[in-house]
Formats: sequence, structure tokens, C-alpha cells
Amino acid sequence: MLLWINGPFGGGKTQTAYELQRRLPGSVVCDPEHVGYGLHRMLPVGMRGDFQDLVSWRRGVREVLDLVLRGYDGPVIAPMTLVDPGYFAEIVGELRADGHDVRHFALLAERDTVLQRLKERGLGRGLKRESFAVARLDDCLRRLRGEEFAEHIHTDRLTVPKVADRIARSAGLPITENTDGPLRARLRRYAIGVRHIRFH
Repeated sequence: MLLWINGPFGGGKTQTAYELQRRLPGSVVCDPEHVGYGLHRMLPVGMRGDFQDLVSWRRGVREVLDLVLRGYDGPVIAPMTLVDPGYFAEIVGELRADGHDVRHFALLAERDTVLQRLKERGLGRGLKRESFAVARLDDCLRRLRGEEFAEHIHTDRLTVPKVADRIARSAGLPITENTDGPLRARLRRYAIGVRHIRFH
């Protein structure tokens, strides 16, 4: 089974993905961003646009996920913002057409909630460091509300462990109990955030 965790930039996809990996025995995170950043590194700086517009990214992500789903015995988790319906069909739609069990979840929140989360992960630079995410926020939220991007999970009042619980329950997967206290949970989120800082 593939769990595709969608949502706006700053919507909690990565934190949710690693919470699921921690509590779903045998699960693995396969981050489609790695394919995109590899392609970016091959291009001169002036030619680096949105890597999702590259056919090679879409084809590469689908092929790698297909390979993992055929060869790995456990839930596969892909955290990635994907709001173009055509691109969504190329990847998620084709994986489903190939017979894979793909469960898609869009993490939604009010605009102010997402802006606050982006500000908190800005490493003291506020929203300046997250200008790309802020510029795309309204479009992401609007598109992800569409029926083709269901199942929708509204996260404004949910903790990351509660979001993970909702996803696992919807997918019919047995998830272990969350035993983190507030301090351990905060430290865990911070560590995941630091590990996934992107320097563009």
C-alpha cells in the first residue's frame, strides 16, 4: 500500500510521514522531493524551475514508487505537495491503474494556521525563508479542496500523532500507540524539521 501525504507547503506532510513510519511497523518513507533535487543539481542554476514540470521527475517518481511497491513488503509513505490534476493523474492515477493500492490524503488547514507553521520553521527568519511556500499557499489550498484530491483531513486542531492516527485508521493499518510526552514530541518534530531543511 502507498500512502501519499499531500498538502500545502508547511502543511505537516513530512512530520506526518515520519510519525507514520515510526508507528507503522515495517513502513518506509520514499520522498519524491529527492528525485526533484537530484534533477535540479544536474541543471545550471538559471535553468532550475519547478521540477514537477519535468517529465523526467513525474516518470521517475512513478517508476521508483512502482519498483518499491512491487518489491517491498510494507506500507510505503510518500510526502509530497502535488496539486496539478494532470500531474496527479500521471503519477497517482497510473500507479492505481497498474494495480497498486494507493491511499491519498490531503492535509488541509486554514491559511493563517499554515502561515504560522511556516513562520515557526523559518529558523528565526520568519516567512522570508519560506517565500516560495507563501507564494503558492492560496493556490495549493484552493486546488487541494477539489474532489480528486480527497481524502481531506483538516489539521487545524489536530496534533501530528492524531493526523497519523486518522490516516492509519482510514487505510485500515494497525498503528502503535503514541507514547510521546509533550517534550519528547517537540524534540522529535524539531529533529525531523532540521533533517529536512532545504537549501535552494
